[in-house]
Amino acid sequence: MESLFKPQNSIIQRFKSYNGLEIEIDIRREDLLHAAVSGNKLRKLKYNLLEAQKLNLHTILTYGGAFSNHIAATAAAGNVLGLKTIGIIRGQELGDDFVKTLSNNATLELAHKNGMQFHFVSREAYREKDSTAFQEELKLKFGLFYNIPEGGTNLLAVKGTEEILTEGDTTNYDIVCVAAGTGGTAAGIINSTAPQQKVIVFSALKGGFMRADIEKYTWRSDFEVVDETAFGGYAKSDDRLIDYMNTRFRESVTIKNPRGIPLEPIYTAKMMYGIEQMVERAVIKGKTRILAVHTGGLQSIAGYNKMLSKKRRIKLSYENQF
Repeated sequence: MESLFKPQNSIIQRFKSYNGLEIEIDIRREDLLHAAVSGNKLRKLKYNLLEAQKLNLHTILTYGGAFSNHIAATAAAGNVLGLKTIGIIRGQELGDDFVKTLSNNATLELAHKNGMQFHFVSREAYREKDSTAFQEELKLKFGLFYNIPEGGTNLLAVKGTEEILTEGDTTNYDIVCVAAGTGGTAAGIINSTAPQQKVIVFSALKGGFMRADIEKYTWRSDFEVVDETAFGGYAKSDDRLIDYMNTRFRESVTIKNPRGIPLEPIYTAKMMYGIEQMVERAVIKGKTRILAVHTGGLQSIAGYNKMLSKKRRIKLSYENQF
């Protein structure tokens, strides 16, 4: 287990410089931390899985939707560490034709290949997943297990995400940006930044609840939350975003960086687009160094491209580039 979670720092690459504006955007490549357990999911799982080992629990149970990065990462980590993994998946209909589901869903197919056992439940039942009755049913069905919440966010997860930034990050950058789904990674980033730094959190969800979710895990309130509105909500996009992603990937491919900087459409791409919009609208101005955190999730691109193809829309051009 220690070999998967040995101390490590991800690399930083230049994403964009604005000539004449003295604004630079760098990106911390958390997606490159591990080949199978990508990005912030590795950070969030670290202390949870070490705790499971301490408690001598060899089954990990967690929750997610059909395209959950957390589900894929938990299955991969379990495969590496020799742990049994169980995924409680939202959507009973997905289990009705399991073979078809796997053929149409690259995320669940990947988790299945990594040994995860699925338990599909209705959306109504899924909303009750934290209730005492639901948890008791799970214990009767699966026996003893270590429980990790949807998205992986809890106190141990935040402890892991507090290790993303280095000492240099807290002195070299004026603004730190991160995308958020459940708020655990954002809270860890906020907790580890210096007092003079500004943190901007780009929520992948519509609605004003993200700040409250983050504040459950941080004592600080000096951060900004940008709610997702530009592309219609969680996992939604239009051709403008896909074109942006393809363009930035082409620009990032150089002799020194032949693999480029691939973004994913649910979190990181929307954050990067949002940062650039803030610069172009002079919301961010003056001499400014910005660090954005790439939280991984590139496994979702294959499934996203299938969806785009069905809708006869332009696709991401770098599905097989990493």
